[in-house]
This record gives sequence, C-alpha cells and structure tokens, in this order.
Amino acid sequence: MGKPMSEEMHEGARASTLDLPRAELEELAQVFCRMAVDYFAAAEALPVFPDTSAEKVAELFRTPLPEEGTGLETLARACAEVVRASRQNGHPRMFGYVASPATPVGAFASLLASALNSNVTSWRSAPAPTEVERTVVGWLAELIGFKGGGVNESCGGLLTSGGSMANLNALFVAHRRHARAGGRDLSRAGLWDAGAPATLYASDQVHLSIPKAADILGLGREQVRGVPSDESFRIDLRLLRERVEADERAGLRPFCVVASAGTVSTGAVDPLRELASFARGRGLWLHVDGAYGALAACAPSKRALFDGLAEADSVSLDPHKWLYTPLGAGCLLFRDLAEAGAAYAGTEEGYIKVFERATDEAFAFWDYGAELSRPFRALKVWAALSYYGARRVAAAIEDDCALAAYMAGRVAASEDFELLAPPTLGICCFRYVPAEPRRELEAAADEEERRLVNSRLDRLNERVMLRVQRGGRAYVSNASLRGRFALRASITNFRTTRRDIDLTLEVVRRAARDLENE
Repeated sequence: MGKPMSEEMHEGARASTLDLPRAELEELAQVFCRMAVDYFAAAEALPVFPDTSAEKVAELFRTPLPEEGTGLETLARACAEVVRASRQNGHPRMFGYVASPATPVGAFASLLASALNSNVTSWRSAPAPTEVERTVVGWLAELIGFKGGGVNESCGGLLTSGGSMANLNALFVAHRRHARAGGRDLSRAGLWDAGAPATLYASDQVHLSIPKAADILGLGREQVRGVPSDESFRIDLRLLRERVEADERAGLRPFCVVASAGTVSTGAVDPLRELASFARGRGLWLHVDGAYGALAACAPSKRALFDGLAEADSVSLDPHKWLYTPLGAGCLLFRDLAEAGAAYAGTEEGYIKVFERATDEAFAFWDYGAELSRPFRALKVWAALSYYGARRVAAAIEDDCALAAYMAGRVAASEDFELLAPPTLGICCFRYVPAEPRRELEAAADEEERRLVNSRLDRLNERVMLRVQRGGRAYVSNASLRGRFALRASITNFRTTRRDIDLTLEVVRRAARDLENE
C-alpha cells in the first residue's frame, strides 16, 4: 500500500509514473467499491446530519500537505471519516432542499466516466461520449414530453453542471435572439449598453438563479420584473400582462418570460400553455425553469400539470434531482437548437477549429453553450435510464409525489400542524402551531394581532427546524410563504416510505414540545 513502483510495472516506465501495478489497482478498487457498497446497503445507518462541529471536522481534514504518500489504509480511514461527517443525502428522511440520493448504477457509471476522463467538447475529442450525451438529451426531451409524436423532433441541447448554469445559458441565448431581432450587432460592443433596458418576467416564486443570471449577463437583477403569484403560488397571468404592457409604454424592451415548472419552495407549476400563448403573441422567448420539477412530467398523475411545456423555447431540468443521478448533471433543451447556435456563432477560433466535413463529426458542444472543458456527465444518466428503464424511473417519481400528498394529509388532520401550501409535486410545506397560538389566531381582532402571533410562530418554527436538523433522525429545510416561516419537506428519494413520513412528523412534534418545555 502506497509502495514505490514495483517490478510488475512495464519495463521502461518512467520513475515518476503515477500508474499502479495490477495487484495494487485491484486492492484500491476493492477498498473503495466496498465502501460504496456498504453505504448503499445501509443508507439509514448513519444520522442524516452528523453529530459533529466545524472544529471537529477541521481537526480531521485541515492537515499539512503530505510530502510522501500515506498508503491505502490511512487513506481509507480518512475517507470513512468523510462519509461519517457528511450530511447523508441517501438517507430516507433527508427532506432538505432538493437532495436526491444517487442510484448505484449512476455512481458506478460516474467512476467509469472519471477513469476515462474524456473532455466532451466535440465529436472529434470524444466520439462515444458525445453520442451518449446527444442520446441522453433526446431521451430527456422525450421523457418530459418536449419531443416525440411529431413535436419538436429537431430539438436539441446539452448537459450542464446544474439548473443554474442551464438557466444562465438559456437567458443568454434569449437575449442574443432579442438583440438580433432589433437589428443591432452586439458581438463586439458591450451586450447591454445600447437602447432602453431589456426586461424579463417571472413570478415572485422564481428560483434565485434567474436574478443571479441577469446580474452575470450585465442586465442587472432589477430588470427581472417580479410578478405576484396567486393563491396556489403560480404566476398571475393578468398581472403579468399588465406589467409587460406598462413596461412597453415606459420604453422598456421585454424579451423573455420565465415560467416555473415546479418552484423550489412549494413545487407549484405555472400555467404553461397560457404562458406560451402570451409569449408567442408578444414575440417573447419562453424559458421554463424545470430544474426541480420538469421530470415529474413523466409521472402519469402529474402529466396534465405540464400541458404546454412542449411550446417553450427552452427548458432546464436536473437529472441530479429527480432522476437520482449523482451530481452534477443538469440539462438545457432548446425547441430550435439553431437559436443557440446563432447566439454562440463566431466563437470558434485557433486551436479548436473543426476541420471535419461530415455533419455529426463536425459537432461541437461549444457551439451551444459557454463551457469548453466539459466532463463526461452523460454516462451516469445514460446508464441509469438504460438499466432501470423509463417506466421504473417514472414510478419512483410517482411514489415521491404520493408521499408528499400523504404527508400533507397527515398534517391537515393534525391539531398541532398547519398546511401552508398545496402539495403539487413532491414538496410539503407546513408549520407547527401549538394550541395557545392557534386560539390566539382564531380570536385575533385585527391584522396586527395576527402578525404578532405569526411572528412568534415563525421564531418557534425556526428553532424547531434547527433542532430537527441537528438531531440526526430527520432533516427538513424552510421556505417563506406569504411572509410565514414554513417547514419544508422535499421528497425526491426512492428509499422514503410512509413510515419515514410518520416518523419525521413525530420528530418535528417532539422537538417543538421540548422547546416549549424549555
């Protein structure tokens, strides 16, 4: 273990080689594969959140740079500590954020992709990985109903690190298309320095990556025009129309509407068909941010929610969320891939110039996205869909959504919980409301009295959430809904059962009562 190069290495190998003899490779593979298998076989064995502190973790890993190798035994012990001191996304009661477990197939495919270490820039750099990615993009489009049956048969796209980069790329393409339509060449001058400000529109539930993308692109987040959502946390179409028309009268230049296909706070899905009709009628680009929820379109009971998705100009989605793929694997789909090609035209220079003549062999991902160096993200998605099949994946998503509905039913039937949003997809938002504050809310004479009671409940639920998270038995995160602090359970986990839902609600209840007693 950690030995210098042995005689097993081929004759003439350089002294500084990092290659290993076959026996050592086998030993290395056995140790790390065994650790992965043990983790998959007992995902519930460790606490959801480790019983540790920043100081304890720092003691383990903030060590001097090793001058000499430590050997496999020491390395394995350190890696075991990494597992122990991590938040366990594979745990069946990990309900924070949108933290999906990785499938075993996806994890082992990631190992193979890492060993191959392809730079998936173009077909000539990575023939098979490029074809795998283009196949995966088509599969994902078909899975959510964006392609197939004569719809968007020529659509295309690429994989990204996640939804944030997919959204950034989509907004860049949308604005470049808007600039070309205005007859101005912005390829050399500053992109946004001429004319009135360009504006885009999204509901007040939009993901933070959208205003961040506007900042990065130089638009400024103030040009993301927020539109209030309705009682179901979906964008209000009437207010959207009024906002766009008012901005046009004020001399602004609307260019894009961003719809949410599953908001991260509640899982709400905007009215996609109506938004597509509105955007088309006004010449606006429609981008659907489906990073969290778009893949639920493959679940039979949820398909109707995504009616109109195929009419979007672009859609983002994250296989590392609801396809249970190891991080990071996002995807951006274009109804017309040529729009993305036009946005990035003229970026091929010098050493990356392609000389291949055949169309497929001349294909390059840099023609459609910002990255040049790109890892082989597609193999883990391709392997999982190949191994499990679309129907089995859809069934897992269907079960996640059913569990969120089950949780909402348990909350609604409880005297000490309050449901704060309808469970559209796989998210349940609620809060703990003990008897006395409940009576005070019912008896409140005016809005100010209700505000004071709700403020106390917000503080209580904040403390409840932190205690639950650090308790290690379950993990919930939070959302702010109509000014109220919500406990948020996001269910994107093929291991979760009704027992886990019941146990989590009991963990929340006990944490709250312990705090009340204190």
